[in-house]
Amino acid sequence: MSHRFLRYAALAVVLALNSGAALADTSNKWRLQFSGAAESPGEIVLAVREPEGDTFEVVVAIEGNDGENRVSSKTRRALDKALPFGWRVERDDGEDVLVKRRWFHPRFEIVVVRSTVKGVRINFDRE
Repeated sequence: MSHRFLRYAALAVVLALNSGAALADTSNKWRLQFSGAAESPGEIVLAVREPEGDTFEVVVAIEGNDGENRVSSKTRRALDKALPFGWRVERDDGEDVLVKRRWFHPRFEIVVVRSTVKGVRINFDRE
């Protein structure tokens, strides 16, 4: 293969990863379900990405022995602070966090970038 072909292939991959095509699961509403208690202190880092827009990285500091309700509360506060007008973040059933876009905004993706907290599990459901 020529170097020119490899360069174009690499450029195509980079463009795809930086475009909306790289977002696999999008929705205008997500439910984050937390379970388990923190067995260690650490951070949960979430990325909220719009298909053709901004990416918001949200860091949630968790203390050891934080239960699922406290983890969800801290996550709700961190998301609420980080996301601009047009987003709505609320808790449901104590251990769930709902992240919503208003009707005039596009769909988005939310993922865990990394977590250094042991014992806490997060399930993501599109609503």
